[in-house]
Amino acid sequence: MTIDESKKKKMLSYRWMVFIALAIAYFFVYFHRTTAGAISTTLMEYFEVGSASVALLASAYLYAYTLMQIPSGILTDRMGPRKAATIFVALIAVGSLLSAYSANVNNFDLMIAGKFIIGIGAAVVYIPIMKVLAVWFRKNEFATMSGILLLVGNVGGIAAATPMVMMMDALGIQTTYIVLAIITAVIALLVWFIVRNHPMEKDLPSIEEIVSEETGQPITESTSEKMGTVEALKRTFLSGRNFWPLAIWFFVMYGTIMLWQASQAGAYYKNIGGYDGGTAGMMLTMVGVGMVIGCPLAGKLSDSFLHSRRKVVIIGTVIYTLIWLFIYLTADSQDILTNEVVQYAINFCFGFFGGFFVVSYAQIKELYPIAMAGTSTAALNLFPFAGGAILITIAGFLVTDQTLAQYKTVWLMALILMVIGCVCAFLSKEKDQTH
Repeated sequence: MTIDESKKKKMLSYRWMVFIALAIAYFFVYFHRTTAGAISTTLMEYFEVGSASVALLASAYLYAYTLMQIPSGILTDRMGPRKAATIFVALIAVGSLLSAYSANVNNFDLMIAGKFIIGIGAAVVYIPIMKVLAVWFRKNEFATMSGILLLVGNVGGIAAATPMVMMMDALGIQTTYIVLAIITAVIALLVWFIVRNHPMEKDLPSIEEIVSEETGQPITESTSEKMGTVEALKRTFLSGRNFWPLAIWFFVMYGTIMLWQASQAGAYYKNIGGYDGGTAGMMLTMVGVGMVIGCPLAGKLSDSFLHSRRKVVIIGTVIYTLIWLFIYLTADSQDILTNEVVQYAINFCFGFFGGFFVVSYAQIKELYPIAMAGTSTAALNLFPFAGGAILITIAGFLVTDQTLAQYKTVWLMALILMVIGCVCAFLSKEKDQTH
């Protein structure tokens, strides 16, 4: 097969425009996901609510995100990434406007409703991007690109910490969310005008045609193939060890990340460590900084060095679990808790090794046909956000008086879950990367 060289260059160039447009949208997905933890004190004071209410606000996003995972995969495979992402990014803007209105009428229930709508919209952004990566990029680029995407997302998470607090202090809750709504609406338009579902829509060669020409190997799977929704769901959920160890692992892995970063760590540092809000926020920012570095590095390790998804997942999971062990064992030590250098280091390592989870998306994608990439990835993605929503809710009820004993109970719960996660990581399967 001979491919027009100018069309090949255009395809390999245009895919970056597609990726950048969707990555900008994903920046705000992460931004909205972690705002509740950063601005919890502001919200409690403004709306006169307790920590359980703020925990409910944080989990509202995650419950919506979780509920939409299977529909997001189906919508992505049926509608295509372009239309699905555009519609639901616009829905994030709607949820932001409702959040702004809730501040205007001082109604925290409306703030929760706004967060829930934002979660629904945000849920149908990541899966379209995964489908785009599967269609526009080579297989040995997928994990690296996923890592770069998570890098962008975690910069959004960083922006949701200290910068978000500063923005809200300067503009107020209502104006802040109006600004976010306008920005998100512009991004939705950007996605519609730039993103395309497949290179053929731009009269460009497919990635499998390019790879076939480069390697001399025949095309074994087309990125334009379709599969029925029921068949895709059955092939995913009934595939035993291909799916379930990774699903359980992701439930506890990301669930504990959200438990710390988006829910309890900020209050823990203020109530037990005696830190002010700004310092606590900066410590949590280091989780995002760690992920910004860890996510792309994990992808590169998987694609170019270890040539294994499973090994990278295992390495990250084991070290991340040891960090939880350290958090639990040192919770009673004021010397360690009040040592800012140690706490900054803990949060950085927490995010760095926690960010190795990004490789699991390549691991799951390669175990199934590309025609069901949206559905299989969404099925896996159901579990991390279910984990976040459930663990944050449980923690909200356990940490009622914000005592050291209550926090230690939550940290012990996270540690036990991560031991289970380690077992599941070792039990997970992957496609042989040598073929």
